[in-house]
Amino acid sequence: MATLALASWATNLTYADLTTPVVDAAVKSIYNWAGCAIGGYAQDAPQIALNTSQAAGFGGPPTSSILGLNASVSEKGYGFADAQLAAFVNGIASHVDDYDDTHLATVIHPAGVVASALFAITEAESQAREGKDQGTAVSGPEFLTAFVAGVEAELKLGLSVYPEHYDIGWHITSTTGSIGAAVAVGKLLGLDTEHLQHAIGIASTQVIGMQAFFGSMTKSFHVGRATQSGLLAVLLAQNGYTSSLTALEDQFGWLHVVSTRENASAEFAELGKTWEIESNTFKPFPCGIVMHPTIDGAIQLHNQTLSEGKSISTDSIKSIDLRVNPEVLVLTGQTDPQTGLEGKFSIYHAAAVGLLYGAATPAQFTDQVVQNETVVSMRKLVNVTTDDGVAEDQADVTITFSDGSTLEKFVEHAIGSLANPLTVDELRTKFMDQVSRQIGSERAQKAYNAFTSIGNMTDVGKLRTLF
Repeated sequence: MATLALASWATNLTYADLTTPVVDAAVKSIYNWAGCAIGGYAQDAPQIALNTSQAAGFGGPPTSSILGLNASVSEKGYGFADAQLAAFVNGIASHVDDYDDTHLATVIHPAGVVASALFAITEAESQAREGKDQGTAVSGPEFLTAFVAGVEAELKLGLSVYPEHYDIGWHITSTTGSIGAAVAVGKLLGLDTEHLQHAIGIASTQVIGMQAFFGSMTKSFHVGRATQSGLLAVLLAQNGYTSSLTALEDQFGWLHVVSTRENASAEFAELGKTWEIESNTFKPFPCGIVMHPTIDGAIQLHNQTLSEGKSISTDSIKSIDLRVNPEVLVLTGQTDPQTGLEGKFSIYHAAAVGLLYGAATPAQFTDQVVQNETVVSMRKLVNVTTDDGVAEDQADVTITFSDGSTLEKFVEHAIGSLANPLTVDELRTKFMDQVSRQIGSERAQKAYNAFTSIGNMTDVGKLRTLF
């Protein structure tokens, strides 16, 4: 009984069950999410979502923060919304740059949905406690325990249906994420096992996200809506709204409707034994992760070319030849992207900017850069060959210059992969770069200090007041 097994494990999980590596991975996942949510708000998608919702009159009293709004806490009301809307907007913002975390075994971006829902309800609880003496202050250990419960739920669920679920076109981050968010919020609010089963069911029936929308704003909408769905599922179940107690494993339940194969019972049996969050990785580049090995190689060749006194231009380069894993063209084969969001799913754009700029930050995935004449010309020099023998974290990049000389770089394990993870210093640099552009460097440092210290807090709902 998969639904019961998941709900029972989550309700019984305690902070003492979490190992030091699990807590460390959770904290990194949370501050990486926060950086993406703050920096990602600069994109149009989260702003349209917030402005449209507020103009339509949606939402209740403001209890929870929109992390990326450049507002100080002294500006009363500004930068806040009700928990459902805040969760929605932060979910979109955290994913829209495609800069978030990745569990490589499932290609799920786990923190965005879970953390966005959890942080919004935590702030709402804190405010309710302050205003009416009804809510409960959420401590750092409580927050981390709920977060890990939600992340483990979505990742084990993802493993039970991957790759079949993904291969038929579902966006696995959002389809599993709503259930992960429900488990996390349900854990935080103290639902018993049966009520959490109902919450899982309500979340699972709100399945959302298809790959047809990759490269558009709607990809991040999947994450925002899944965040809301999981949060709403718990609040409904908490107040007696019923669902199916076998929502996952039923003949017509989630597992059998969205996939042609599942082994949830086996995966859930590993809950608390094998911690999937320890296999979470963090992106060095804001784009489809299958392109990262190519970007890594292109940047290395950019540096090598300049160090040898050669120039990098469409006149000096004859061709750029890539040998990559077959999934690269399946997911990121756009040859002529027109927008920054489309560029995030173009291996041709990725190779071109890596070689031209020696970098691949959010600045290289704007509409302006995607449409830049030199970039467009460089993209046309890129040739892609797929090879089953090339792993997903590998790529072979070869530059042929106009004089007939060549440079080649084989990337064994791309930066940001499990075998070559970002260091703490690199994660901090990533956070500061994103957040400083949105709220300034002084507040970015305060935000970094706050989120990295989340495990020591007595009231996580007050974290936003620290920056």
